[in-house]
Amino acid sequence: MIIQSVDVSDFHTSLTSVPPRAECEVSVIVPVKDEAQTLQETLLALAHQIDTQGEPLDPNRYELIILANNCTDDSAAIARKFALEHPQLAIHVAEMTLPPEHAYIGYVRKLLMDEAYRRLMSLGRNRGIIASTDGDTRVAPTWIAATIDEINAGVDAVGGRILTDRRSRHSLSRQARTYFLQEVGYRSLVAQMEYHLDPDPYDPLPRHYQHYGASLAVTAEMYATAGGIPPVHTPEDEAFYQSLLRVNARFRHSPRVQVITSARASGRSPVGLANQLSKWTQMSVDASFKVEPAEAIASRFGSRRKLRSVWHKFLAGYQVSVKELEPIASKLGVCAYWLRTELDRPQTFGRLFEQVTQYQHQNSPMHWQPIDIKTAITELRQQLALLKDDRAAG
Repeated sequence: MIIQSVDVSDFHTSLTSVPPRAECEVSVIVPVKDEAQTLQETLLALAHQIDTQGEPLDPNRYELIILANNCTDDSAAIARKFALEHPQLAIHVAEMTLPPEHAYIGYVRKLLMDEAYRRLMSLGRNRGIIASTDGDTRVAPTWIAATIDEINAGVDAVGGRILTDRRSRHSLSRQARTYFLQEVGYRSLVAQMEYHLDPDPYDPLPRHYQHYGASLAVTAEMYATAGGIPPVHTPEDEAFYQSLLRVNARFRHSPRVQVITSARASGRSPVGLANQLSKWTQMSVDASFKVEPAEAIASRFGSRRKLRSVWHKFLAGYQVSVKELEPIASKLGVCAYWLRTELDRPQTFGRLFEQVTQYQHQNSPMHWQPIDIKTAITELRQQLALLKDDRAAG
């Protein structure tokens, strides 16, 4: 039986002291703050994992690292009791009170994922998996197995499909539910547009748009390559996703990897789903929810694909001229001379496009005005229908 319970008063201290089991392939991290009402269900879902054939998953293949930070409830005690009741699974429970400057989810998730990285690398598992979820989230029975399958298929990181709990969703105001469902529909259509206009061989259809901490997995080697989780106050999962893109990580938005999370409008963090639901709750029923129009989305993805093609040619030795870059630069809203200079810099395509995006924000006025989300959804559906017809016609 490996059960680790650590009371950490110094936040630089390692979260665990017992080494990982030799068979461990996946280190699951669970940040917890005042989750006494949901934590038991979270842990039960993690303890009862099955493989893709429906057989119980060998508990030696994974471990749980739970960090209860700055809790005012019984979260840590619940986790310790659960560990004692499930000796077949390696569960490490740490409890700490972080100083105010570090008491935010980005820092906590970084502590946990750094710990998981060290443990997997101590076993020499470069392709070992760091898998993140949350204390108010229930993973699907095949969550770990499906994640392993996706990584074994050749990707470096996986974003799981995050569904919301029906009971908590129905407790939201009518306008919050409406805006939430509209955003899900809109962003799902955008993900489909991206596939048709700038396809990624590692992220084919069916795919979704989510890459958030409630279901986010990455190999140990790619975690290090990307520089780990940035300890930022803005959404740390989105910042980490951008870090992965910057180093050309092969990312999969997998519908096979699923979790169910709380749709509460009062969260533990000033950012994230709960914060957005709270904003929607406060909006008027008749307020307009404005988003980027379909034409702007199509222009961005199409231009990115053309730039990627130029970048590949440049890497192969082709010396592209400023004149050749002018049509792409115009579409992107950047200076062709600046773009030619950026191509000369030794950088990944992910980093190049990040520089383009920063240039746009700093130097280019917005070419597209936001429109009502219902109109945008209609336009996206129309454009997708045309793209599918074109693809079918060859």
